[in-house]
Amino acid sequence: EAVARARCVVAEAEIALVSRDLGWPEEALDTARATLEAHGDRVNAAHARYLEARRLLLIGRLDEAEHALAELDHALLPPALSTAHALVVAGIAIRRLRTAAARAALARAERAARLAGIPALTAEVESAARVLATPAARLIAHGEARLLLLDEVEALLASKALVVDACRHVVRDARTVVSLARRPVLFALVRLLGEAWPGDVPRGTLIARAFRTRFADETHRARLRVEVGRLRTALGTLADVRATPRGFTLVPHGTGEVVVLARPIEEPHAAVLALLDDGETWSSSALALALGASQRTVQRALDALAAAGKVQSLGRGRARRWMTPPVPGFTTTLLLPGPYPGS
Repeated sequence: EAVARARCVVAEAEIALVSRDLGWPEEALDTARATLEAHGDRVNAAHARYLEARRLLLIGRLDEAEHALAELDHALLPPALSTAHALVVAGIAIRRLRTAAARAALARAERAARLAGIPALTAEVESAARVLATPAARLIAHGEARLLLLDEVEALLASKALVVDACRHVVRDARTVVSLARRPVLFALVRLLGEAWPGDVPRGTLIARAFRTRFADETHRARLRVEVGRLRTALGTLADVRATPRGFTLVPHGTGEVVVLARPIEEPHAAVLALLDDGETWSSSALALALGASQRTVQRALDALAAAGKVQSLGRGRARRWMTPPVPGFTTTLLLPGPYPGS
């Protein structure tokens, strides 16, 4: 009974997805989907495609998730699957900061959920829609900070401003993106300069904050000169770093101002919390897969968060799962893995 076996594989994949067992074999689901399509079971084949796209979205592989959805004829879907399809489309759009597309997809999801008449599905749509109405980041400019919604972040990244993005550790304007994710000292320097713009930052402050030392000597000052030179080279056509009598200042080459885009809540393990924000229970292996990190690194982060009372675990051994209630009043979209617009 090839069709029956294929349907069982799809059901197992759905259970794995809900259980956040993201390591289940993709090949088995692909084979099951092909079998269902060959036997004319289009609804279950579409459901298999949705599960594939949802898993890819969870682990930040947005291009592949879009490709999976592109091969799905959503016009043939029943209301429940139409809702699920629209939610994945909205999730991809939100992660790419395309808020207009996200709102349109959420509107389709709301209409389909109303037709499906499933309360849990309606609640999921409402929860996804709240992401667009809650603060997603902090804007730091001229020494002041204010919260931004996702559509405001999208508008900021399309503006003439030079953005020091502390959510993705890049420096960017509307056309160019320079990643400093693998150069933490350089990013620490440019963030300090961005927060102080148009003023300068004293050399002692740069040394203390970027090098994490309370005592500066001539070797630290020499190292600062070297790192500032590397920062000038890295920024290229975006900005220059000029010396002042007491320190350094950031000078953008464009006509816009310099702003810093920071996380709404500064948290060392923010990416882990962002994934746990969906209210589901995650295994440490699934978190590691979604974040592209080692399981040991994720486990250390979970232990630190548990000690701080921010997460809790259920079960033991291989069955151990982690969860946390969502942070009230904030959306953690910008903390999730996946490419940023233009990166």
